[in-house]
Parts: sequence; structure tokens; C-alpha cells
Amino acid sequence: MHTSIPGFAMPSEEQVGRAAEAFRMLSDPTRIKVLWALLQGETSVACLAELADVAPAVVSQHLAKMRLAGLVKGRREGTFVYYSAADDDVLRVLSQALFGTTAEVAKAR
Repeated sequence: MHTSIPGFAMPSEEQVGRAAEAFRMLSDPTRIKVLWALLQGETSVACLAELADVAPAVVSQHLAKMRLAGLVKGRREGTFVYYSAADDDVLRVLSQALFGTTAEVAKAR
């Protein structure tokens, strides 16, 4: 049946696992806020805490989990670490979830 659909292919177990982990990471409101902020540009834990309206320690815990999941990366500069989104592809998924249509996404940015 599916072999008759041109270009049909199931994702690998690794791909499915990676996607499930990314969605699991996005199931928390604070992580969504933090990731949205990081998709706008690189910033510090203190700034992210202010934007997400939570304590810096809470942001640090979420960032550690998202870094392990491959959603964010850090860059050390002296005693500070600046974080950014590891992959802009998540922007499409997060934008769709937050704003719906692509026209609404463009207005939001």
C-alpha cells in the first residue's frame, strides 16, 4: 500500500526519538518562553529570567535540559555564558504552535 506512494519513507527510530525529545522539552511554558527569546537572539541567563519572569536558577535548570536535548547552545565570555538557539528549524514549529498560520507568525516577528 505505502510502497505505491512516491517518495514515502518512514523516519528512522533515531529521528523519531529526537523529535519526541524536542516536543517533550517544549511541553513546559517556561521553556517555551526561554526558547522563543533565544530564537530572537543570543542572551544571558539574567535576561532570560527577566523575560520569562522566573528566577535565574530556574532558567539555568531549563537551559541545562534544553542543551542536553540539543535545542540550545552556550558561548562562554569571561565569567558569563550567553545562550542561543541551537537550530532555527525549531522556530517554525514553535511559531506555528504559538501563532498558528504563517501570516500570523510573520506579524509576530
